[in-house]
Amino acid sequence: MTKSRRPTVADLLAMKGKRQLSMLRVVTLEEAEAAERAGVDLLSVPPALLGPAFREAAPTCFAFPGLEYGQCVTTEDYLRAAFKAMMAGGDAVYCAAGLSTVRRLAEEGIPVCGHVGLIPSKATWTGGFRAVGKTAQSALTVWRQTKALEDAGAFAAEIEVVPGEVAREISRRTSLLMLSMGAGAGCDAQYLFAEDVLGSHRGHYPRHAKTYRDFAADYERLQQERIAAFGEYVADVRSGAYPAAEHLVGIDNAELDAFLSEIEGA
Repeated sequence: MTKSRRPTVADLLAMKGKRQLSMLRVVTLEEAEAAERAGVDLLSVPPALLGPAFREAAPTCFAFPGLEYGQCVTTEDYLRAAFKAMMAGGDAVYCAAGLSTVRRLAEEGIPVCGHVGLIPSKATWTGGFRAVGKTAQSALTVWRQTKALEDAGAFAAEIEVVPGEVAREISRRTSLLMLSMGAGAGCDAQYLFAEDVLGSHRGHYPRHAKTYRDFAADYERLQQERIAAFGEYVADVRSGAYPAAEHLVGIDNAELDAFLSEIEGA
């Protein structure tokens, strides 16, 4: 697979087991453009980001718009959202809905990526935000979830916070493209959030995240510069230093005199 054109589902499936793909969650056009220029293979995106500007920024990245669980309710909701996302430039849809919905989307030829392991929207069933698959029984549950998605017609699945050994064996035994978020290198792609890679926040960073920059420090520095600049502006307004002559539009003296003569006469 080259970066000269956008890959298809068939291209990605042909890559299974041959090399690791890179995947990022991006939420801005600037992040999408940076991912494109850096050679990232796959992007997870909010559907609202899609459109001509997104495809101009990231013409060769395969994009998974997420059909957010809870925002869509019925299968018809998911179908409408999926068709809209595909028409706006998506290549496949992420869907954490039930198998009947996944099957219905697949029946319409919409490439679907499901989710197994830790599923944040359903984490109450697995004990909260914690690893899944650390016992034989829970690992078998992840395996059965994967096979059920495969049988329903999905082509890919995000596998989140599952022991690497378990994820590797599942990936070897399924035709699905397995996207690892904290599930080791035995899957087909490595998936991180851009905000974690960039260090954009001061909150919790998950164990599987790797932070390459400290954007939060840059944001704080810029905020202090913003406050200082605004303060200097306020001081200039109060002292009369702003506006100065260079900030104003001039008028010829003769024109000004004529204007004043007219309004005084009125």
